[in-house]
Amino acid sequence: MQRYRKFQKIYDRLEIKIIERGESFYQNRMEKIVKELEEKGLLEEDNGRKIMWGEPNVGIPLTITKSDGGFTYDTSDMAAIKQRIEEEVCDWIIYVTDSGQATHFDTIFKCGRRVGIVDPRKHRLDHVGFGVVLSEDKKKFKTRSGDTVRLIDLLDEGVRRALEKLKEKERDKVLTVCELKQAQESVAYGCIKYADLSHNRNQEYVFSFDKMLEDKGNTAVYLLYAYTRIRSIARNANYTPEKIKEIAKTSTISLEHEKEWKLGKVLLRFPDVLLKITKDLCLHHLCEYVYEISTTFTEFYDSCYCIEKDTSGDIIKVNNGRILLVEAAALIMHKCFDILGLKPVSKM
Repeated sequence: MQRYRKFQKIYDRLEIKIIERGESFYQNRMEKIVKELEEKGLLEEDNGRKIMWGEPNVGIPLTITKSDGGFTYDTSDMAAIKQRIEEEVCDWIIYVTDSGQATHFDTIFKCGRRVGIVDPRKHRLDHVGFGVVLSEDKKKFKTRSGDTVRLIDLLDEGVRRALEKLKEKERDKVLTVCELKQAQESVAYGCIKYADLSHNRNQEYVFSFDKMLEDKGNTAVYLLYAYTRIRSIARNANYTPEKIKEIAKTSTISLEHEKEWKLGKVLLRFPDVLLKITKDLCLHHLCEYVYEISTTFTEFYDSCYCIEKDTSGDIIKVNNGRILLVEAAALIMHKCFDILGLKPVSKM
């Protein structure tokens, strides 16, 4: 139980909700799946053990029971897929493990179809594999002593470095204690998540805190800063969310300037990007897209005034059409962050 409590602390920090089930949960379900496979004649004897082929005599079979009658990981995986489809009524199951287990899950899926648990017309099964994380010397990411880096230590280091970065920019002088803490955690956890998701998950990548915390280029820090700046535009115009909803009823998004049109076209690609990531389950496409929104928005903002002020700093004109375009960009960026697990803050 102590191990689970330690894990829960990490889940809480990363805002992960999980239903954890140990092997005991599947014990009677494993007994039932073995009986079902035997009754359907899908098991073969092999030196005392009972095996099941995904395709007859093709590839590597599952070991459903060992020669001593004991169960294996293959047994629990078959029991789990049955439980998830029949009891949880899942229509899409995604397994996330290292790429080395791709063959195993391919066989599990095929066996699920053979036994009739999985119906390809109703159920989608995916294995999301991932590559190895390397340190900056291009070797497997480990501590100096050669041990595996613990996630809790990684998070603590991220929080420490994020605070240093914010103080370096003197944000501690303009933010309240609460705002600084929120920004610190947003940057720390965001940069670690984004560094992982912004690379093709099938390839190796080099882990570097220094690169993660850069405020230029395709990094979480740059995107979070960009989003905060975008959100500040309506605030500087004294436009509340309610007022923006009101002007949306009578005004249209401005797309006359070439930079407005360029930004509008990028925003319209959001559904296509969502469709792509639901097909290949590679979130780096979404990372590239939200970065493109940010850079295209910068071009728009540098060329198109949303708010005009006089020499004393008083607002003399607000371009409602551009405010709506800004709002559209902010909403789509926020949804991208939500999917990626990043938590933007209003001030940074």
